[in-house]
Amino acid sequence: MGKDSIFGDGVLKKIILSYTYVSIWIFLSFTVIVYNKYILDRKLYNWPFPISLTMIHMAFCSSLAFIAVRMLKLVDPVSLSLHVYLKSVLPIGALYSLSLWFSNSAYIYLSVSFIQMLKALMPVAVYTIGILFKKDALKSNTMGNMLAISLGVAVAAYGEAKYDSWGVFLQLGAVLFEATRLVMIQILLTSKGINLNPITSLYYVAPSCLAFLSIPWIIVEYPVLKQNSGFHFDFVIFWTNSLCAFALNLAVFLLVGKTSALTMNVAGVVKDWLLIAFSWSVIKDTVTLVNLFGYGLAFLGVAYYNYSKLQSLKATEMQKKVQAADDEAGKLLEEREEDGMEKKGDASV
Repeated sequence: MGKDSIFGDGVLKKIILSYTYVSIWIFLSFTVIVYNKYILDRKLYNWPFPISLTMIHMAFCSSLAFIAVRMLKLVDPVSLSLHVYLKSVLPIGALYSLSLWFSNSAYIYLSVSFIQMLKALMPVAVYTIGILFKKDALKSNTMGNMLAISLGVAVAAYGEAKYDSWGVFLQLGAVLFEATRLVMIQILLTSKGINLNPITSLYYVAPSCLAFLSIPWIIVEYPVLKQNSGFHFDFVIFWTNSLCAFALNLAVFLLVGKTSALTMNVAGVVKDWLLIAFSWSVIKDTVTLVNLFGYGLAFLGVAYYNYSKLQSLKATEMQKKVQAADDEAGKLLEEREEDGMEKKGDASV
């Protein structure tokens, strides 16, 4: 009976698939982060040009997305007017380019483990910006949760052995830009009923990212690269790195589309702990007890935040079911009343 119910309902299959999607996303996210660190770190591959690396990613993703949409026709392009593109997609592209530029730049100055600790501030940034844009309501219990996360990250920063103020500024800037981008997607695209999957998203957003990044690239990195005659472009390194970045975009869609954004948040916490362990054991980054205590506090705050969101989603889902049941009961009552009126009419005749 137990076996039939498990396989009959497809529960086991769903669990296996969910864990598969989570594993793929964690693996690709892990790979991209470590690969970018390897390329940008002066002690490793020693190519400290984060804008150039991000532009290579965007050019690669734009090309593959164009081939998928226009040549292979794997997905249909979304119908966007010039007004919607300029008002909605372009600002999101600008924020995405700044987020990627700043986050990649931080790998030059900070350890992988410390960057993951700073990324724990993402729920705080999203919630704060959501309040500023009137997408979230100010709640005392949620604010207490956000303060606990912020305190944990502050303690982790205090205990960082190789603290670099410029690197912290870059990573916090990346968190701020990414959080703003997420809120803007909700405001500008979702509210208008525009849903972009990863391929169409890259098709529209990646070229604008490339255009925005070209401005600081010409000013900051191009003069240095022009003088660096000793560098020879390694196609294998940058092609495989770009391919991993493109695959990660698809994995995000697969994970969120087949499970939920909440599952991705929980999986992100697991990925962060794995990266911290990898950074300490393999890359030999210094991870102090104060680091771990601070991040542990932030982790508990993020875990509670995810739990609260799960409870909220369950309550919303239950409310929808109750509403649907009430609507169904109302329809049945109306049908019975109509039947009763018809019978009375027949009896009077």
